[in-house]
Amino acid sequence: MTTRHETAILDPQLYRPDFPILNRTIEDGRPFVYFDNAATTQRPRQVIEAITTLYETHYGNVHRGIHRLADETTELYEGARERIARFLNASSETEVIFTSGATAGINLVARAWGDANVHEGDEILVTELEHHSNLVPWFQLAERTGAVIRYIPITDDGLLVMEELERLLSSRTKLVAVTAASNVLGTVPPLPVIIKAAHSVGALVLVDGAQGVPHRKTDVQALDADFLVFSGHKMLGPSGVGVLYGKREILESMPPFMGGGSMIREVRMDGFTPGDVPYRFEAGTPPIVPAIGMTAAIDYLEQVGLERIDQYERQLTKRLHEELEKLEFVRILGPTPEYKSGIVSFVVDRIHAHDVAQVLDSVGVAVRAGHHCAMPLHKRLGVTASVRASFYFYNMASEIDRLIEGLDRAVRLFRRRK
Repeated sequence: MTTRHETAILDPQLYRPDFPILNRTIEDGRPFVYFDNAATTQRPRQVIEAITTLYETHYGNVHRGIHRLADETTELYEGARERIARFLNASSETEVIFTSGATAGINLVARAWGDANVHEGDEILVTELEHHSNLVPWFQLAERTGAVIRYIPITDDGLLVMEELERLLSSRTKLVAVTAASNVLGTVPPLPVIIKAAHSVGALVLVDGAQGVPHRKTDVQALDADFLVFSGHKMLGPSGVGVLYGKREILESMPPFMGGGSMIREVRMDGFTPGDVPYRFEAGTPPIVPAIGMTAAIDYLEQVGLERIDQYERQLTKRLHEELEKLEFVRILGPTPEYKSGIVSFVVDRIHAHDVAQVLDSVGVAVRAGHHCAMPLHKRLGVTASVRASFYFYNMASEIDRLIEGLDRAVRLFRRRK
């Protein structure tokens, strides 16, 4: 890895050579600009090489084989669990469950904890900021149990109306599910306040950390959330792997959700006895190489410094806000930069978001367009789709200029057509 710059200011040029895909150019020879990091991030050579090395030298199935490849792979896999526990400051590696992604983690909680603890008339509190993955599993749980879904509303500029939290919480509230950062607006909710308030009425809290864990330091013990989920592919790691963190005492009270190999202690002709935590929640062959590959991504992120990543992304966010505010045909969605992460969504007057994204792609700038798996949020904001630019530490301020040039081109093109 490129040697870390020791000053407080992050220099993306130190890290960009580690990312092969960032060397791509478009037809006119200019570098490709990747602003779709909220969807998935790119991978450095260190992660790519770690995955290749695993397949070439150590690969076997875990927990089962009586041979050296199985033993080596099992040691690496369980070492990855321990590494992630340290990364999160979990009290034990047994609080780390490997899943296929953040979505799978939320569904696991909805099934294993929700089906056992949520009943008719109980309430699940979510926010208007949530991704579909932190809504639909709770809708399904409500359908199965007769529970009620309630929402913490947002202001017109995308901040939670915290005054409503105390009114909405009651003895009927069983769970509060909240994002660490909106994948559309970048809004960062005050998680400590929400978690403390939820616990005061006996409710548990699940944090969707998909847009938080990759960008800022997460200490689960300090945060005191009961569950937290995140995905590897949004933090330089492989796709197909995620993590569910849960407090051990809660996980031990939960029945297994999926049945199969590895999650049992004993199987009899008349039934089975589930295994210990975390294995009772990891039925079948787990995402072995992706889980191990996550450790290379975590090593890389910690060498860069998560605090520096957060500060740098906020600088890029402020810069893009300033440039977009100069354009009378653009409406920025969400709060001002001091209340958000490295995500900026906007709409362009009389041009559909998909058309804007296609023009930007034609000049080599990759953004997201659509409802970003947050249809209720877009409806609340009065738009059907938006353009989203999302940053990571390898993005540069000069790339923002390319985006602005592309927006100007889109407006000139569609005004001529009309």
